[in-house]
Amino acid sequence: MKRKSKRTKGKEEAHRLEGLSKVNQNAAGVDIGATEIVACVSGGEEVQLVKAFGNYTVDLQSIAKWFHEHKIKTVAMESTGVYWIPLFEELERQGFECLLISSRSLRKVAGQKTDVEDAQWIQTLHSYGLLKGSFRPEGDLVALRTLLRHRSQLVEHRSPHIQHMQKALLQMNVQLSQAVTDVTGMTGQKIIRAIVAGIRDPEQLATLRDPGCKHSEEEIAKALTGTWREEHLYVLKQSLELYDFYTEKVEACDEEINRRYGMTRPDWKGGELPVAPDKKRNSHSKNAPKEAREIREHLYRINGVDLSLVDGMGVSLAQTVTMEVGSNVGEKFPSEKHFCAWLGLAPKHDISGGKVLSNRTLKTRNRAGQALRMAANSVKKADCPFGVLYRRLRSRLGPAQATVATAHAIARVVYKMLKYKVEYDPLSVNEYQKQYEEQQVKYMRKRAAKFGYQLIPA
Repeated sequence: MKRKSKRTKGKEEAHRLEGLSKVNQNAAGVDIGATEIVACVSGGEEVQLVKAFGNYTVDLQSIAKWFHEHKIKTVAMESTGVYWIPLFEELERQGFECLLISSRSLRKVAGQKTDVEDAQWIQTLHSYGLLKGSFRPEGDLVALRTLLRHRSQLVEHRSPHIQHMQKALLQMNVQLSQAVTDVTGMTGQKIIRAIVAGIRDPEQLATLRDPGCKHSEEEIAKALTGTWREEHLYVLKQSLELYDFYTEKVEACDEEINRRYGMTRPDWKGGELPVAPDKKRNSHSKNAPKEAREIREHLYRINGVDLSLVDGMGVSLAQTVTMEVGSNVGEKFPSEKHFCAWLGLAPKHDISGGKVLSNRTLKTRNRAGQALRMAANSVKKADCPFGVLYRRLRSRLGPAQATVATAHAIARVVYKMLKYKVEYDPLSVNEYQKQYEEQQVKYMRKRAAKFGYQLIPA
């Protein structure tokens, strides 16, 4: 590593001033609105050509044709709502290199703001190489990502109707939530459907108890004695119908996702799917896809490794992370630090005058980062290195920071797996504890030597 030369305070030094040179000679900038799209290209040394278009499909094709006429190769556009998606996909289909720019990267000096000036500003910055495109996974995964995001929205829309069922039952003093762990489970659904069908006898309802339920029939019958008011029964019936409607749509979405998986990278030749350990084999989630084995095989074909075997992650979270970050993270992110910073799992250091002003983790809506936080939450009590790390940090930093730090550790493992195509090889808790103790001893020796002492084992 080249050492920097020391500067002498008060000494005048002469440095050559190098002006900016254009990096992208054939660059275009686009400002996208709800009804109008303004495009800008270079027309010479100090001239910019600006043209306004509509937002219909024929207008998008006209933009691409205009760019071809001016020999444009790369196009930058601001991420404005969802209006950018049709133009981005059309230009990408016609062979242009497209960059999606966040609004934070396009801030300019205060003054009059118009669509024409915005398009010129974007084209100017892009031509000098001052813009960095937002991350997007590989093109063949975008369709799957769209379907998975739609599926998660369906699950979110279904959850209020579960609460409406619980509320209607409580208003009739039917304490089903105390008798069963989950009202959407086997026992809960049988009892709710029987109530909607007209059965009111608590003993008869209690006979629907699943053999795996921990409460006895007598306890369940005691909890199912209610007032049975008609208005609450009507709410319960409609809430159940809406719950069934969204469940049907989620299952249909799963079928479409499975079909899309079959169309994604079908020619990839991989090895045999690793065997899942017992603790992974027995784990389940009520919102996870039913065909977990098939999803694992698809993800293994796409990634080359099985992310679902990582402690804290299952098939559902591995699916989310894969579709949000893609399989070639090594090409998009130079190092683990860049990857974790993009996920929102690394602190942002603001330093001025040698003083740290702030080092808080920024708030982000990154879905992959949220999935890794969920993975960190699931290992709180687990007998694995991530669980030991979480419990050790929680006692010192609190649960919030411990969750982010554990998610950061999981993210580093995921990055290495995807970049180097190596399977997850977890340490045992004893090995992890031994490594941690060795690290602490090394740190104490270094601190003792700094103050002129020597650390001697007892």
